[in-house]
Amino acid sequence: MKIGIVCPYDWDVPGGVQFHIRDLAEHLIALGHQVSVLAPAEDESALPPYVVSAGRAVAVPYNGSVARLSFGILSAARVRRWLSDGQFDILHVHEPSSPSLSILAAWSASGPMVATFHTSNPRSRAMIAASPILQPGLEKISARIAVSEYARRTLVEHLGGDAVVIPNGVDVRFFADAEPDERWQGGAADGGPGTIGFIGRINEPRKGLPTLLAALPKILAARPGVRLLVAGKGDEEEAVADLAPEVRAQIEFLGMVTDQEKARLLRSVDLYVAPNTGGESFGIILVEAMSAGAPVLASDLDAFKQVLDGGDAGELFPVEDAGALAEAAVRLLADPKRLTELREAASRHVRRFDWSTVGAEILSVYETVTDGMPPVAEDVRGGWRERLGLARD
Repeated sequence: MKIGIVCPYDWDVPGGVQFHIRDLAEHLIALGHQVSVLAPAEDESALPPYVVSAGRAVAVPYNGSVARLSFGILSAARVRRWLSDGQFDILHVHEPSSPSLSILAAWSASGPMVATFHTSNPRSRAMIAASPILQPGLEKISARIAVSEYARRTLVEHLGGDAVVIPNGVDVRFFADAEPDERWQGGAADGGPGTIGFIGRINEPRKGLPTLLAALPKILAARPGVRLLVAGKGDEEEAVADLAPEVRAQIEFLGMVTDQEKARLLRSVDLYVAPNTGGESFGIILVEAMSAGAPVLASDLDAFKQVLDGGDAGELFPVEDAGALAEAAVRLLADPKRLTELREAASRHVRRFDWSTVGAEILSVYETVTDGMPPVAEDVRGGWRERLGLARD
């Protein structure tokens, strides 16, 4: 099968959607399918062979964060060229509710088309306002996938229609087989102080690092020697500016890490903390942590509750409650038996998210959509031109 996948976000700035698309493409290629991914990207030399650059992206406020997207006349022309060159059996667009390559592709193409919706935002005024513009493209989509029940709810409430829920996928074995790194181990199971892990953009408020940093003094008071390992991009000095020197000394910033380093970090820490404050439709980092055998302590966002099997595969604390976070972390680090219970429960639960399961479900959607249908073609009605206020050539 020839599969075209559209990534709305800048490939040069890694995020959950980009990782999902990358892993999906590589899973499909490993099964023998031909896959091409169109994505915004400036550094073409660093792209995998299956990714085609649609040019530079620009920063746009979106879903409580800043997304880097491509949109406009030049982007539309590149979408058309990619569609013409690809001759795809099916087109898979991600986040077509954003001003991005995905909605341009939906406007520009006809034929078998699947869309995946990642966003969870029940109060998005922007999505409501944009609905009339988006609908002509969305109406051409043959099947819709939501990565969680909360992403599905956002879709239903803002854009209408429905979707099948298929979660984000993870290569469980990749994380489970990673070798721990002694530099990042804290020995909580053997009476040591322990290490706590955090992975995310440092200066993005909704990732919740300030809540974790606010909890750290109380954690250190109960367990002197605990280290916090922070992996991610951002202003490290600004993040710790309000902390006492003795607290700062227990924080190690690792910067951006490779996939291999991330897996080793998650295999090494005694506790992984996800203090996110909102705007999450899934929580792929939780699945990666569970796959690596890291006990998880996460804020009680609806999406996180679902990923953690209602709290059976990881513990939860109230959103932005630094005191509750500290109390839970201190209790868990002092209880090797409970940490083992969480690891075992997570190991069972995480199989649901392995690509062997998720990939098969996505392929089933593809096969349903393409059965008896002609391949993807350019929409001769020129919908993208009308939406951008242009006359047809």
